[in-house]
Amino acid sequence: MNAPIYRQALGAAFFRLQPELQEYFSLAPGSGSYGVGEGVFDVVGCRQRWLRPMLQLTAGEQAFFPEYGEGVPFRIENHAHLDPFGRSSLTARREIFFPGRTRVFQDTTSAETGDAGGQARLVDYVGRYRRLVTDLNLDVTAEGRLRGVSEVSRLFLGPLRLPLPAALDAKAYAEQWWDPDAGETGRHRIQVKVIQPQLGLVLVYAGHFDYRLEPHPSGSSSAGFLPAYARPDHWERRS
Repeated sequence: MNAPIYRQALGAAFFRLQPELQEYFSLAPGSGSYGVGEGVFDVVGCRQRWLRPMLQLTAGEQAFFPEYGEGVPFRIENHAHLDPFGRSSLTARREIFFPGRTRVFQDTTSAETGDAGGQARLVDYVGRYRRLVTDLNLDVTAEGRLRGVSEVSRLFLGPLRLPLPAALDAKAYAEQWWDPDAGETGRHRIQVKVIQPQLGLVLVYAGHFDYRLEPHPSGSSSAGFLPAYARPDHWERRS
């Protein structure tokens, strides 16, 4: 099924989103286009100095990073595609331009549908090796904002599937909306907090961005097309 994955997951609730959010989340495999967002994070990174050396060890995963900044420019690309296993997916690649260093943060969200059909379950594969996997639970607020919570995480290390116990698992709380009063014509806003019960706030980013669609430079409209630079180092089929 090549319908946009957020429409598959939300069902009729998708149409309660603000119109600008419906447009943002309507990118589908085979469209021949990808989304580009450019903006500024008011805050981004790890606020806890004592935790940053630990995050430095995992920076190569392109999932967490030790820097923290305010007023930091960023760019995001959204690519809708079928993954190698035929699942409708959305790969997001973010570049965060800290002074003196650019960090990449990437993930692929895939839609899994049951045999009986109905609304899809979204599974998020995080980092360049897609070793960290979590379920996404979505909701639409009365104002038409999208809220999401990632929970029930697990690690895939080779053949091993390691569920993270609740005491160790980190949850991401995200909210995205359209702010008609920002800029000259309005802007997208997003805020995300990753909280681990023992460590507290591990990662935060919040800011605004402008968004547009651009055609693939190759001209490809294949449902499975994903530019080489946006592909992970490893695909994971297990969920």
